[in-house]
Amino acid sequence: MAGNNGSQIRVAGSGRILVAKAGATGPAAPAHTGDAWAAGWTELGYTTTDGIKFNKKDKIDPVDTWQSVSPARFIYSDRDLTVKFQLLQLNKDTLSFFMGGDAVTPVTAAGVTDTYQYKLAAEPKQDERQLGIEFKDGADVTYRFIIPRGQVTETEEIALTRTGSLKLGVTFTALAEENSSTLATWIMKDKAFGAA
Repeated sequence: MAGNNGSQIRVAGSGRILVAKAGATGPAAPAHTGDAWAAGWTELGYTTTDGIKFNKKDKIDPVDTWQSVSPARFIYSDRDLTVKFQLLQLNKDTLSFFMGGDAVTPVTAAGVTDTYQYKLAAEPKQDERQLGIEFKDGADVTYRFIIPRGQVTETEEIALTRTGSLKLGVTFTALAEENSSTLATWIMKDKAFGAA
C-alpha cells in the first residue's frame, strides 16, 4: 500500500554508463544486479554532474466525435524513449560513440608516436548499440537500466574554452528490438519493490 516512506526515496549517488555491440553478435546483458557485465561491454567513464536524463514520450491521438466535445477514445501512435548525458573523457570509445561509429586509428608516419586520427564519414551510417546504466544508493540498493538496441540520434555542440572541459553531449534513442515487445528493462535490487 502506497504511503509516505522516506526509505523508498532513491538518490543515484554514483553510477556508470556502458555500451556494447547490439544484435545477435553483441554480448548478453546481465540478468540481475549480481551478474557482472560481460566482456564486450565498455564503460564510457566520467559524466558531468547533470548525470543522466531519461525521457519517455508517448504520442496519443484523440478520436473526436460529433456527439461529444471530449474525445471518445485515444489511439497510441508513437513511443519515444531517450537517454541524455554528457561524457567528459575523450578516448577511442567515447569519440566513436559521439561521432556515430567508425574507429580511431593510429597515424603511421615515420617518427610519429602517440598520434591518432578519426575520420568523420561524409555520409551518416547506422551505429546501433546496447546501452547499460547502473547506479547505487548505498550498499543494499542497485539499479540497472538496459536498452538492448538504440542509437545516438542527437549530439550537442562541443565548446572549446579556456575555462572548462570538453563535453560530449549525446541523446541516445531506443529502437524496437526484433522479435521482442520490450524496449528497455529496469533491474532493481531494492526491497521497496517487495514491500506489501
